[in-house]
Amino acid sequence: MKNNNNLQNNAVLGLQSTATVAQTSESAQADTPIIQIEHLGKTFGENVVLKDIDFTVKAGDVTCIIGPSGSGKSTLLRCINLFEEPTSGRILFHGQDITATKHPSKFREKMGMVFQSFNLFNNYNVLHNCTLGPRKVLKMGKAEAEQLAKKYLAQVGMDAYINARPSQLSGGQKQRVAIARALCMNPEVLLFDEPTSALDPEMVGEVLATMRALAKDGLTMIVVTHEMSFAREVSSHVVFMDGGVIVEEGTPDEIFNNPQEERTRSFLSRV
Repeated sequence: MKNNNNLQNNAVLGLQSTATVAQTSESAQADTPIIQIEHLGKTFGENVVLKDIDFTVKAGDVTCIIGPSGSGKSTLLRCINLFEEPTSGRILFHGQDITATKHPSKFREKMGMVFQSFNLFNNYNVLHNCTLGPRKVLKMGKAEAEQLAKKYLAQVGMDAYINARPSQLSGGQKQRVAIARALCMNPEVLLFDEPTSALDPEMVGEVLATMRALAKDGLTMIVVTHEMSFAREVSSHVVFMDGGVIVEEGTPDEIFNNPQEERTRSFLSRV
């Protein structure tokens, strides 16, 4: 009887140990950055645009990059997605240095991008704009691609416009279609390059509401933005850039309520 009790106790301890290891593994995985940017630099001729940029992005993070115009924010985003080739440094995606890849398109399948100018195809309707990538790049069948597109168009409130052409839509509607199109590629990370800067003020709210909902769903996002209220309320991490360098970074509370650098305080006082 005593031996049976010992066996039962050992089994329980074994299960507890296994559960602890699994929890530890899951915790470690959650703490592992999806993206690590190390000493990133970018020059155009003699013009130094980015200097020694370092920061990390973990799963579920909403990282907002703020700063004055011309500070290198959009160039940084384009380097992360390899639309621009970094001059120096590394970008690690799940630990792999993507700056050395010969096939950036394969990496871009996992990292979507939403542009300030929408970049929709005017000769295609909304549904076709959203199914083109999954069919051409992911080799998805037409029915599956359309089902996926309708799902994400419904998520951003644009499912009633599947047959409309971009020319028939408002700026806010176009941007929501662009967001749905990016989501159709099932990205791990979604990059936003000043997604509201080309919109009329009354249309900004509908796009920010869509982005807030995506953040609430746990989508990992890197957002270059001038919308300070969005950065304050939605982001988990704020990066302030000026003159091609990261001047300061931290939580929204740290950056907006207790900035340490004079350049940060000056910028926030103006906006």
